[in-house]
Amino acid sequence: MTTNAILAAESLKAMPTPQPNPAVPSSGDQSPADRVAATPSDDERWSAVVRRDAAHDGEFVFAVSSTGVYCRPSCPARRPRRENVRFLSGPEPAEQAGYRACLRCCPKSLPGAQSDGVKAVCRYIEQHLDEPLTLARLGREFHQSPFHLQRRFKAVLGITPRAYADSCRLRLLKRNLQAGDSVTRAMYDAGYGSSSRLYERTASQLGMTPDKYRRGAIAAAIRYTCADSPLGRMLIAATERGLCAIKFGRSEGELIEGLKREFPFAVRKRDDGEIESWVQALLRHIDGRDKEPASSLPLDIRATAFQRRVWTYLQSIPFGATQSYRQIAQAIGKPRAARAVARACATNPVAVAIPCHRVIREDGSMGGYRWGIERKKALLEIESGVGI
Repeated sequence: MTTNAILAAESLKAMPTPQPNPAVPSSGDQSPADRVAATPSDDERWSAVVRRDAAHDGEFVFAVSSTGVYCRPSCPARRPRRENVRFLSGPEPAEQAGYRACLRCCPKSLPGAQSDGVKAVCRYIEQHLDEPLTLARLGREFHQSPFHLQRRFKAVLGITPRAYADSCRLRLLKRNLQAGDSVTRAMYDAGYGSSSRLYERTASQLGMTPDKYRRGAIAAAIRYTCADSPLGRMLIAATERGLCAIKFGRSEGELIEGLKREFPFAVRKRDDGEIESWVQALLRHIDGRDKEPASSLPLDIRATAFQRRVWTYLQSIPFGATQSYRQIAQAIGKPRAARAVARACATNPVAVAIPCHRVIREDGSMGGYRWGIERKKALLEIESGVGI
């Protein structure tokens, strides 16, 4: 995923919020939670507000008790009286306190200067993947304290600079391996300093060793079979460790072609016998005869740390229940990652075994589904008892 795509995806629309509480205390009566970040001080924050200093956008917002509105420091509106101003760490605590976002400065949107600054940090990281990239070094390079640089970076992208560097290295490694480079060459080109570090960091993310990934999983033969299901033709594929793909399609040819694209160099062998028990278990679960979680089936799938976190949580959603993307993001400790949760659902390679069909939008509508919205609707109807 490109940086620009991530940045665009993180822009938020203004949402209706509760009416402000007229008894909200001023900055002098702030709770300890509001004063956690003692740097900068409230006087320094007020000075930044008076100057309309855009450099502090993203560090804090100021809320005005007389209007019930909160703004970013650079808001062009007329300055309020100091005694009516309260400082908070960001939009979320401001809205929890009963304030609504200013329609003029849109504090929930990403400030251009902040976005551009994070883009510059991303470019720097991408160009220095083969060097130690500490927060202290990035802070010196961009004339910011390490604390504020990380805070701004995470506010825009939802991940830390270190996590972004790791994702860049992994993406470059995969591209080099797919191009046929040796593991050693791909390793150094991607910025990994040693083979031990490479295998330590990437084995779980690739779902296999880098050498096996390079050969398109050729070391692990893939057995597959196709069967009819209430959702149409279904393909089930497995390695010696467990299921690696569960797909739905209009025809068997379409499904087999998709398996070839996903594992281009694997030894694929049709097997209508040994994995039949898994096929039957899935069919019983799909048609509602067996409400036991399909997560009990063994899986052998590639996943990033975030995808694995989302997929593991999805397997805990009970049969017949649903949750929204935002609820899942909050449950895994990433309340601002609803879009990333949606992307993780869209890349789920084992339908039903990881029940991404149980994730819907906050307004109750279906949302998307990798295997077609009609199949998602049918699954939810079956699980709710309507389709039985």
